[in-house]
Amino acid sequence: MLDHKVVLITGGTGSFGQKFTEIVLSKYRPKKLIIFSRDEMKQYEMAEKFKHADVRFFIGDIRDPERLHRAFDDVDIVIHAAAFKIVPTAEYNPFEAVRTNIIGTQNVINAAIDKNVEKVIAISTDKAASPVNLYGATKLCAEKIFIAANKFCPNRTMFSVVRYGNVFGSRGSVIPFFHECKMQGLPIPVTDVRMTRFWIQLEQGVEFVINCLGMMSGGEVFVPKLSSMRVVDLAKAIAPNSEIKITGIRPGEKLHETLVTADDARYTFEKADRFVMRPLAAHFGPVANDEKSLPEDFEGYHSNNNDRWLSDEELRHIIYKYENGQNNTVRQTIY
Repeated sequence: MLDHKVVLITGGTGSFGQKFTEIVLSKYRPKKLIIFSRDEMKQYEMAEKFKHADVRFFIGDIRDPERLHRAFDDVDIVIHAAAFKIVPTAEYNPFEAVRTNIIGTQNVINAAIDKNVEKVIAISTDKAASPVNLYGATKLCAEKIFIAANKFCPNRTMFSVVRYGNVFGSRGSVIPFFHECKMQGLPIPVTDVRMTRFWIQLEQGVEFVINCLGMMSGGEVFVPKLSSMRVVDLAKAIAPNSEIKITGIRPGEKLHETLVTADDARYTFEKADRFVMRPLAAHFGPVANDEKSLPEDFEGYHSNNNDRWLSDEELRHIIYKYENGQNNTVRQTIY
């Protein structure tokens, strides 16, 4: 899929970009891999880590359409991972999130069309499904304009989206926060004992995106089937001897998370390992043989009604990997 292709990843110095680079260089032979981001120090550090002749670093911001047009010259595949992600910061600086997650995404679309990019896939979040905070709302908007781009694209460029849940080992993950509380002898703050979340490890997220690149035809939102976990169980696994302090749900926070809503079900199809949402039904041909429609009484794919849950053994394995400096945590088969 990526062999002999020029691949560019926006936000390429983030957690996803680092792991994406590692996997692509170890498993594929791209003609060129371009890391596009606005942080020159992170690019410098990443260049020291990945000393590879086929890796290029391009300073730029997705808010800058001219810079994107320059970066997308001769690019075949774009992974759009750049985003304004911190929920409280987005609430306090709402239009900054809009400028990056919505206007910046439209800039990516325009540059990809103008430069005849073959495939573009955007990384979204569970928070885009029935959003209750500004970050989720901007990511839902980004999904919508990404999918709609397939309607007016005059050339071969295809646009699709991958939407998944919380990532183990990523920057800002709750795991290092809980671990730091444990090391400082502080109570572990949990907002609600009932709270559940979808979880995916970073490597799996990257491999799922690459897999979706191979099967996309433009206009899909791909959702992996993931395992769920109660947040309080994670806290107990990390710090079994620490006090658990219940703090209450914060503004913009959900008790349970959603990856596919009941309203999405009308245009969503199910495979053994994922859901495939096709909002532009008229844009597509026949459904694949291994896909089936969701039942009429489908109530949504939520972290609390999931049939896949991380076991105690898997939780212990996650903590062991983290404490030993490894980000490749428990294995879940997602495709």
